[in-house]
Amino acid sequence: MVSGHLETKKGYYYVVLSYVDVNGKRHRPWISTGLPEKGNKRKAEAELARIRSTYEPPKEVEDLNSDMPFADYLLQWLEIVKVRIKIATFSSYESMVKRTIEPYFRKKGYTLRGLEARHIQQFYTEKLKTVKPNSVIHYHAVIHQALKYALKTDLVTQNVAMKVDRPKKNDFQPVFLDAAELQKLFTIIKGTKLELPVLVAAFYGLRRGEVIGLKWDAIDFERGAITIKRTVTSIQVDGREQIIEQESAKTKSSMRTLPLVGSFREYFLQVKEAQELNKKVCGNCYNYEYDGYVFVDELGERMRPGYLTSYFPQFIQRHGLRKMRFHDLRHSCASLLLANGVPLKQIQEWLGHSDFSTTANIYAHLDYSSKLSSAQAMVSGMPLPEVGDFKSKWSNLTEEAEATNEKSEE
Repeated sequence: MVSGHLETKKGYYYVVLSYVDVNGKRHRPWISTGLPEKGNKRKAEAELARIRSTYEPPKEVEDLNSDMPFADYLLQWLEIVKVRIKIATFSSYESMVKRTIEPYFRKKGYTLRGLEARHIQQFYTEKLKTVKPNSVIHYHAVIHQALKYALKTDLVTQNVAMKVDRPKKNDFQPVFLDAAELQKLFTIIKGTKLELPVLVAAFYGLRRGEVIGLKWDAIDFERGAITIKRTVTSIQVDGREQIIEQESAKTKSSMRTLPLVGSFREYFLQVKEAQELNKKVCGNCYNYEYDGYVFVDELGERMRPGYLTSYFPQFIQRHGLRKMRFHDLRHSCASLLLANGVPLKQIQEWLGHSDFSTTANIYAHLDYSSKLSSAQAMVSGMPLPEVGDFKSKWSNLTEEAEATNEKSEE
């Protein structure tokens, strides 16, 4: 097991590991725990122990060459990028390479130098028989990045992935619940563990990770505000599930402050009081590792991301509602905002989209109010002619047609 210790930088704990490679060179990688320095020493020490026990030093990559199998190159490339990309991104890359891309090219036996655009195109054609175009687009992104590095390091003379035609992105139609359906949903989940997570996701349009990552320090009861600044997500790395806590949200735009309105203040206060009571009742049995999080159970265990992903759709279908994902509550929030005349730009800010085009691409077809405004503008700018007596005109046209037909028969 590699050695290591804790360091703090800019108010956060980092795990600093130390190991010597096969060439005798010492390495000291820094790994962020995502834990603020204040009040998290025990959690940071636990994270240090976990990372030390599971960390595997990167494999040696000095043997990269143009004649190596492309499948081998992909695995080596993963080790290279592992230390310089976000862990969630690496998890996605690793899953696609090891499950799909590498096994396919392993069977084909192409070398890095011998890989051609047509080989990649054939891979896409083959995969489109079993997966949707969006999945193939993701495969393309990984292959393109891998070959970009090969080009940068002079292992190849061109990035052949640039010559390949990607499939067109498949249309995705999320599920939207209207106000009546949401009210039925709220009735069904009332009094269950799903109640507050569903209400928060449906009203504020939060992502799953933003819901589970919500902590009491993000709720300002005096000002009446809730700040979205933390996420908790589940990923797979080296075949193991890891729960990732991040102090920052998905993007800079994702970090947003929203008003604490309606009965949400009372909801949160009741949950907070219940947590304090559980601590007293459970005593030493209470898990303080997740102290500060809103969504924990009676023993202090934090709600897992997979719970909302898997249990929510099963629960609502058992109670007669149509099939939908937990993330579709976010879409339902946006559709209701549009239905009530909120402009797309404001919806972008409410949902925390980094780009207006993202909001427009998903929800523009629902924006009926803007279409009405456009229609009114056209009527004002280009008045339509008087309707007139269409009934009498149609009768005259019919009589003329009948007379013409009679003459042709003669």
